[in-house]
Amino acid sequence: MSSADSSADHSPQLRAAARHFVRHLGRRRFLTAASAAAALAFAVDLPGGDEAAAAASADARKLAEYPFTLGVASGDPRPGSVVLWTRLAPRPYEPGSGLPRAPFRVSWEVAHDEAFGRIARRGDVLAHPEFDHSVHVEPDGLDPDRVYCYRFRAGPWISPVGRTRTAPARDARIRELRLAAVSCQAYYHGYFTAHRHLAAEDLDVVFHLGDYLYEYPVDAVGGERRYTDRVLPAHYDKETATLGDYRLRYGLYKSDPDLMAAHAAHPFVVTWDDHETENNYADDIPENDVPPEEFLLRRAAAYRAYWENMPLRGPQRPDGPDMRLYRRLHFGRLAQFDVLDTRQYRSDQAYGDGAHIPGPESQDPARTMTGATQERWLIEGWRSSRALWNVVPQQVTFSQRKLDLNPAAKVSMDAWDGYPASRDRVLDGAEAAGVENLMVLTGDVHAAYAYDIKRDFETPGARTVGTEVTATSISSGRDGADRPGNWETYTRANPHMRLYNGRRGYVKVTLGERLAQVDFRAVTHVTTPGGQVGTIASFVTEAGNPGLEPV
Repeated sequence: MSSADSSADHSPQLRAAARHFVRHLGRRRFLTAASAAAALAFAVDLPGGDEAAAAASADARKLAEYPFTLGVASGDPRPGSVVLWTRLAPRPYEPGSGLPRAPFRVSWEVAHDEAFGRIARRGDVLAHPEFDHSVHVEPDGLDPDRVYCYRFRAGPWISPVGRTRTAPARDARIRELRLAAVSCQAYYHGYFTAHRHLAAEDLDVVFHLGDYLYEYPVDAVGGERRYTDRVLPAHYDKETATLGDYRLRYGLYKSDPDLMAAHAAHPFVVTWDDHETENNYADDIPENDVPPEEFLLRRAAAYRAYWENMPLRGPQRPDGPDMRLYRRLHFGRLAQFDVLDTRQYRSDQAYGDGAHIPGPESQDPARTMTGATQERWLIEGWRSSRALWNVVPQQVTFSQRKLDLNPAAKVSMDAWDGYPASRDRVLDGAEAAGVENLMVLTGDVHAAYAYDIKRDFETPGARTVGTEVTATSISSGRDGADRPGNWETYTRANPHMRLYNGRRGYVKVTLGERLAQVDFRAVTHVTTPGGQVGTIASFVTEAGNPGLEPV
């Protein structure tokens, strides 16, 4: 992230002009070849509409290679609907994925059984080259709280079968909801073994909390994946910057068989952090001091590729460098999920983006992690919530996390500690709305943490107002350790911290009518294949009595 001094060069007027330029790039005529290519890349209106595209579509029966190399996925379950996703990519490691720039007709089916003997819904859709031949289907009229199987067909080829589940009716009483949270999967740091074990869990939904991919170079052997019998093309050995770069990077990540297995087994609800675009960016301010129009072009490319490769609904489709990712899901009267975006609207990090002692800059009441509109949306949603559990899936550490034992301790300026006024407004809003069972789901930090959220972290004995559950990474940080080198410092500096473990894995949460149970699951290793999974810690929190107790 740019320093406070250098980022000041990006005046509000210049940044607004850059955003306008990028958003409207695909709607104007340009004279240079570079501008024309950019306009094509970010156009969101499909030329001629679906009927014209269908008339000009390529014959899917002539697909000579298997196109479903990236598997299938589903997401954002509602009572009568769920998003179904796939992407045609016969050669996902090549630009264009081995397909011509023409739409292909893809058929889809949703069934009550894996043999597809009882079809619930079916239809056809076009996979457009403008969206890298990705497919987003939103079948409606499904039964609430029901398991379904789904698949796609393109020409003679049939996709793997996916399993998904719709949400319960909004007013339904459900006794239990089983979810998992995952984050941070650096391909070059190891195998996605945790996803293979996640696929075998009995779950209703999975929340991916960010860093689905990393923008950094991947060498020919895939970093720690040197045991894999293949050589990656040279174009992966550079940082992503263009739409083509990001599309290729998703082709690499989504071709991982363990990740494909997890997506095929469970519906995912996704949100991003920074590495899907660039490390530690804040709103339209990049990590390094580059012109705002240059970074916003990169952000537009990253957001476009993210939408293309995730099971997201139409309202999440980006408009140039902007994409509304925050949204709300309901699971009966048991749980409301307010999925946040803490990257796109935040103030620039104070004092740079690393560890720093809190000061006037970080404590400025005007600073925001979410932006005013998202903050208001969150608090208003709590006011109208009738759910027992109000869960907030988001990206960076919400609770205070002191990094040393000094009287004035350093904290992370990239986390909510760098935005304490924003955190206070959120907690004020929860209290005013009468939220009794607040649970925050977090990723980012490559470790498993459990926190009691305090109304005042600086006052010993302050009341607990919620719980925070942090999913460790899938692979980022390599194998990790049960007790990282700073374990004693962190646990002494943060008495509200109930767990700190540095191994890889995921977290399972079972929400019930009386209590919630949190199980931290970790694998033995990720730098070589075949790691085994086990539960390293379990906690419960009672409804109406916030705070975590070990099981």
